[in-house]
Amino acid sequence: MRRPLKKQRVWRLDIKYGSETLTRFINTLMWNGKKDVARSVVYDALAEIEKSGANPLETFEAALRNVSPLMEVRSRRVGGANYQVPREVPQNRRLALSFRWLINAARNKKGKPMAEKLANELLLAAKNEGDAIKKKDEMHRMADANKAFAHFAW
Repeated sequence: MRRPLKKQRVWRLDIKYGSETLTRFINTLMWNGKKDVARSVVYDALAEIEKSGANPLETFEAALRNVSPLMEVRSRRVGGANYQVPREVPQNRRLALSFRWLINAARNKKGKPMAEKLANELLLAAKNEGDAIKKKDEMHRMADANKAFAHFAW
């Protein structure tokens, strides 16, 4: 029997830009409950993007669209063997993965403030470049390589 679906959470809109997605991104970036710190990092990154001449919210949305994976591989046990079965990624997971990859790509860079690193990663992702895009391409390559096991999908 399948477990019941989780109740969908209602997100408050972002203070400055009025975006639900930006609120979720700030929450993902937050460490140890320090939301003000996370908020200031994201707002500083968006201000940095604005200085470069681009619309910050559109750049953010474009980066998320470009980083979001369409396919992933899930492990499936069939007849004593484990197969990596390619599956389509649900919308919520797609957004969560793109948040995680963008933040980790920014955190892994050294020598600059986090806002600067995040702004740089968002700009690169909006242009289909950068570490987060590499992560997505790697996932798509895995799904493509295991296309032969797609008939095991449940």
